[in-house]
Amino acid sequence: MLLERVWLIARSGSQAAQRQAKRCAEDLRSKGAHVVTAQSGLYANPFPGLLATEEALPDLALVLGGDGTVLGAARHLAPLGVPILSFNVGGHLGFLTHERQLLKLSGEEDCLWDRLRDDRFAMERRMMLQAHVERGRTYGLEGGSGGPQDLEETHLALNDFYFRPCLDEVSPTCVLELEIDGEVVDQYRGDGLIIATPTGSTGYAMAAGGPILHPGIEAIVVNPICPMSLSSRAVVVPPRSQLSVWPLGETSRRVKLWKDGAHATHLEPGDRAMVQRSSHPALQVVLEQSPSYYRTLTRKLHWTGSLVAAEPSHN
Repeated sequence: MLLERVWLIARSGSQAAQRQAKRCAEDLRSKGAHVVTAQSGLYANPFPGLLATEEALPDLALVLGGDGTVLGAARHLAPLGVPILSFNVGGHLGFLTHERQLLKLSGEEDCLWDRLRDDRFAMERRMMLQAHVERGRTYGLEGGSGGPQDLEETHLALNDFYFRPCLDEVSPTCVLELEIDGEVVDQYRGDGLIIATPTGSTGYAMAAGGPILHPGIEAIVVNPICPMSLSSRAVVVPPRSQLSVWPLGETSRRVKLWKDGAHATHLEPGDRAMVQRSSHPALQVVLEQSPSYYRTLTRKLHWTGSLVAAEPSHN
């Protein structure tokens, strides 16, 4: 891998991530790389500015933070084909990141930059979702005017999209109709609906009782949030499925669409969100030769026992 241009994205509000970013930037510049540093977080989105001002795309985006920092980078960089290498510095769970001890600088054994230049890594393609929002006005319903560019928008997510009531302090529930490949499947009454990738299956979808999908499986998880009907269950559908979600009820029954835990937009009855697999996967650099997904689950989810120490019970 070339390391002529590198973007260093550090989690905002984390002194540890910013200190490590400074050390990495100095080390890379000493090797002749053009390095741009930026902070990313809930209230800091550096990517529009970087994409507008930088003359060329980077060979690599080095992300220092937690899963949220990685998700924000993936939404902007996946369509551009920029690979992401992430380390858990100042983050929390770190499902999508490497452990910090693998970030070895010049002078240390197995230096990270040497590994990258010698192509001693793997490239993993993580499935992403896109949500195309169409406003009710495009279907001839009442409510103002405007060109198509004012009525349609598209969002990307690596983990999930989910729909929650907009005014949950007034009404904590909503009614959402789900259509899959042109067929109405269910009307969900409850706290909302999650549509997740295999990567996102260990996030909000899992917390809401959904299944865990191995990232090597391309599929889409549809999971209701606290449904009022016991018959409303999580389903897993093929990756080529096209899902449409319609808010139902009075005009005050607006819902929020969230992407990877970040606010995307509002929808009201008459609008619809069409969710499907994105044509742009997220490119993640993997340093470990044989990473164990199951070991990661055991460690990150604090399952009983340890795959490191446990002996097989069937021997």
